[in-house]
Amino acid sequence: MDALRLRPSLLSAARPGAARPRDHFLPPYCSIQQNGEGRICFSSQRTQGPTLYHHQKFFGWKSSYCRISRQSLNTSVNASGQQLQSEPEAHDSTTIWRAISSSLDAFYRFSRPHTVIGTALSIVSVSLLAVQNLSDISPLFLTGLLEAVVAALFMNIYIVGLNQLFDIEIDKVNKPTLPLASGEYTPATGVAIVSVFAAMSFGLGWAVGSQPLFWALFISFVLGTAYSINLPYLRWKRFAVVAALCILAVRAVIVQLAFFLHIQTFVFRRPAVFSRPLIFATGFMTLFSVVIALFKDIPDIEGDRIFGIRSFSVRLGQKKVFWICVGLLEMAYSIAILMGATSSSLWSKTATVRATGFSPSIPQQFQ
Repeated sequence: MDALRLRPSLLSAARPGAARPRDHFLPPYCSIQQNGEGRICFSSQRTQGPTLYHHQKFFGWKSSYCRISRQSLNTSVNASGQQLQSEPEAHDSTTIWRAISSSLDAFYRFSRPHTVIGTALSIVSVSLLAVQNLSDISPLFLTGLLEAVVAALFMNIYIVGLNQLFDIEIDKVNKPTLPLASGEYTPATGVAIVSVFAAMSFGLGWAVGSQPLFWALFISFVLGTAYSINLPYLRWKRFAVVAALCILAVRAVIVQLAFFLHIQTFVFRRPAVFSRPLIFATGFMTLFSVVIALFKDIPDIEGDRIFGIRSFSVRLGQKKVFWICVGLLEMAYSIAILMGATSSSLWSKTATVRATGFSPSIPQQFQ
């Protein structure tokens, strides 16, 4: 340190006529160099400009600012060496995820998933009736099946969404957790969703070019609209028999026949043939659709009675309608067991008898 030379400059006075105490000794500009022998030398140059006092204030503020900036910008590291997100970033990501999760949950409830699952399974099962051998299960078949399922699901969301739009007040009593009834969706949002899904359904049906598929979508659209919309001579759900016929026409006839013909005539390019399995499926679904039409109104009796919906549950009572449904289901499954037992195919016989041999549980209030 023998090369150290200090030449402090004069300090300006704090007030005119008063000398500032010489409590600092560093020069206004100081350079640090290392010579060839490894010794560190401090050399200073006198410069014009700010005094030493102002230089120290500036460099002190700059050093503090840099330390604060690095602490706020750098990612924290915990004891195990893993990087941690800052609190604002973690809060923002949590908020975004909650908003996405809430939106998906609302749409899930709006789409009425039990109807989506039922529609998809019906179309898949009736499409398989057109398969004659294993070679028919090809990419061509899977593509045609996927087109039919997606277009039908889009139309299904339109139908159930339209019903909710015209049942907001009823659903506040019967199904208060639905998005429109609970206020999660505004009516304008509901209109936008059903309009988009109806357009996508027709657009896909038109793009595919299958007449059976397009007519299935169109008839479902007409019956679903007439069932729900509140216009003169419409809103057929107010009349128990007409409402049941709408559901029966879509579930038992349109889904079974139209989607079978879509696979048989459009995908496989074969002549339309109504086989014995298809006739059995249509008959079974006729009884099953009547049960759907009756069963769905049993838990909704309170709101239906208030708003003048004369369902069978309102007119006959919940318990009586329940046991009518049980009787229809027993009839349908008995016919299925009989058909399976008399089938010439061993696997069909085994599968039908085992699948239909079940014992349903009876709710306490109906026992």
